Amino acid sequence: MVAADAPPALPGYRRETHRERDVVRPTGTSMLNIAIKSPEQKAAEAGVDGFRQDRGPFVVAAERTRMAMVFTDADAPGNPLVFANEAFLTLTGYSLEEVLGQAFGFLLSRGDNQTANQRIEAAFAGESGGHFEMHDRRKDGSKFWAAVVVCPVEDAAGHIGTHVASFVDLTDHKREAEHLRFLLAEMDLRTLNTLATVRAIAVQTLRGVAGEAVVEAFEGRIQALSETHGLLGRHNWDAVTLRDVLERVLEPFGQAGRVTLEGAVVQLGAKAALTLAMVFHELASNAAAHGSLSAPAGRVAVSWRTEIADDGERMFLRWQESGGPPAVAPEHQGFGLRLIEGGLARDLAGEVHVAYDRAGLVCRIAMPLPARVG
Repeated sequence: MVAADAPPALPGYRRETHRERDVVRPTGTSMLNIAIKSPEQKAAEAGVDGFRQDRGPFVVAAERTRMAMVFTDADAPGNPLVFANEAFLTLTGYSLEEVLGQAFGFLLSRGDNQTANQRIEAAFAGESGGHFEMHDRRKDGSKFWAAVVVCPVEDAAGHIGTHVASFVDLTDHKREAEHLRFLLAEMDLRTLNTLATVRAIAVQTLRGVAGEAVVEAFEGRIQALSETHGLLGRHNWDAVTLRDVLERVLEPFGQAGRVTLEGAVVQLGAKAALTLAMVFHELASNAAAHGSLSAPAGRVAVSWRTEIADDGERMFLRWQESGGPPAVAPEHQGFGLRLIEGGLARDLAGEVHVAYDRAGLVCRIAMPLPARVG
């Protein structure tokens, strides 16, 4: 009986299963006739002993470690396996006889593996630092994820005749990450539904007891908050770019071609993204109602840059309005101005300066950025 998921036997051999253990035997009529072994099988079997002698210290270390490891022949096409430790055999469910001589990629999950093969080839060629991930399959057909590190081994003459590949099982980690993404998606959906409910209740409550401008201002703020929540949710609440936040907040104002954005890529965490989204919404709302976007020829130019200081990286942003009516300072500080000037200082340790020029309102923002990871 032949195991359905076992790799094919080497040429000149058939595979049998006895008491759940695969055995490779010659295809000749006599089980004792070992003279008909194929050259490949002879080389694979003889290679193990020779490999043990040539790479003794490496083999001893590999046999004792709990990390799954294989050694491959760097001079043969496909980087066939010449040795595998017990941890690798336990991880994959194969026996040593079944994996010897197999190409390194024989574990790849069935399907389109063009990208995976390219990563493997690049790793063995030393073009990717030797690090990559594989979606593999065990002998029983179950799939697992593994992080692989490939290292070349030179002989005394400096020739790379062997590669050592180490495997770290990532299956549980991948499952936990997938579960976390599911929970985040569920939380995002509930949050967006809650914001929509708050918006509907507030609008119905305010209509008739507050002016239309108040209702629209509140509705717009909730909408900006909801849009930014959605943007963060699509990025797993990791980080979003400043440009993405600006584009998402400014989109409802329908000012295509009248707002320009210029600056390098700046990554924002969730707290910074939400705070800045509210600030940009207030600036855009004011521009549409009283500033440059209230006039046909009005424009808004948003530019930003970053600098490295002794205390870390800082971002400097400038919101410049032009082509509209002269900017006039308000007689009293409303919610929008309090949020613009106080929100950044309170939430992000930032600084805001608003200037009411005849050419148009100018808002300058300076704030620290979190340390970059990697």
